[in-house]
This record gives sequence, structure tokens and C-alpha cells, in this order.
Amino acid sequence: DLCATPRLKTRRRGGGKRRRAMAALSKGLFVLSFLFVLLSSVPVSLSSQKKPSSAARREDIPYIKCQVCEKVAHQIYQQVIDKEAQVSPKKVSEFQIIEIAENICNLKKEQADWMLQIDIVEKGDRLQLVEQGIEGMCNSECKTIERACQEVMGYADTDVAEFVFKTRPSADSLVKFLCHDLSEACSAETPPVPKDRLPGDPFLAKPSKEAEMEKILRSMEEHQA
Repeated sequence: DLCATPRLKTRRRGGGKRRRAMAALSKGLFVLSFLFVLLSSVPVSLSSQKKPSSAARREDIPYIKCQVCEKVAHQIYQQVIDKEAQVSPKKVSEFQIIEIAENICNLKKEQADWMLQIDIVEKGDRLQLVEQGIEGMCNSECKTIERACQEVMGYADTDVAEFVFKTRPSADSLVKFLCHDLSEACSAETPPVPKDRLPGDPFLAKPSKEAEMEKILRSMEEHQA
């Protein structure tokens, strides 16, 4: 009888471990099922994008740099106004303006979503940035605009933010400061486009589900950071 007691206790302990293991397995299966449902809701187009076509075409930058600079200035101006409406009656801080200026050229950030609505259109010997009013798939044109934006801003984001915070300029004044005085992106005449330039990627509207999913994932990444 004395020898049987430890065996009985050992069985009970073993049974507890098995129950805990089964519970952990059930939780794991639930998580996997949830992820499967989540991933199955992502449109096929999200996984079928071709990476080579998303590379920036640096040779196009000289033909759009001035236009990109003007749009950057208008975007910073408008986003500061939008931020003022959000924090009212408080005043927008210099830090909040710096955050806008720092992220305006980063497609991973919300402040750069404006780039997704632009199509680069060849008209005669010029390239024009045409706003579409809706977000499109980020292809080589989107990346080219991002690269041009980064070249315009360079390390001037804090200078731009300080100028906006201290002077509260008009949109036109900000264009002059950024595109003529600071970066000189619009100081010289834009050259004509070569006749043998290869056409860019067509503008493809982004499905609403995909846009929503990207915003959710980006929000999760920002919270984790």
C-alpha cells in the first residue's frame, strides 16, 4: 500500500501536465486559425505585386523634382492646418510640425500617403504629376516620387519645421522658402524629357480592403515601436 501511493501521485501529476499541454495546444490552434482567417481576407493583389517594378526610376527625378517640391510644401502646409484643427484650442507644437516634416517623404508613414494618389503622366516633352483623387498601388512611379521628395528635403526637415512654426507662412511662401531658397529644386528650368524615355507604370487604383488592411498593419507597427 505504501508503494502504491507515489505511483498514484505520479499519475495525477502526469495528468495535470497533459491537461496543460492540451490547453496550450488549443490556444495555439485558435491563434493559427485566427491568422489564417486574417490572411485569407487580404486581396491576392497584395501578394502578387512584382518587386522589380517598385524600384525608383532615378533618371526621371530631374523632370519632376520641382513639381514634387511644390507638392511637398503644400502638403506640409495643409497637414499643419489639419493638425491645428485636431488639437484646437491648443496650439500646434514645434515637435508636431517636425514630425510632419520628417515623415512627409516616408511611404511607411501616414504623412506620405499623398504620394499614393499621384500619377506621373508624359505630356509632350514634359512629365506632369497628376492627382487622381484616390490611392493607387505603389509602383515605380510612387517610389520615384518618394526618392525625389527625399532629395528635396534632404536634412532640411528641421529648418522647414522651424520656419513654419515661427512664421506660419502661406502655402506660396512655404513653396518659395523650400523650393527656391532652401533646396533650389525650382531655381533652374526643368529639362525636356528624352524622346526615348520608357513609359512608366500605369496608375492602378488600390482596392479599399487592401488600403484598410495596410493602415491597420501600419498602426500596429507604430504601437509596437
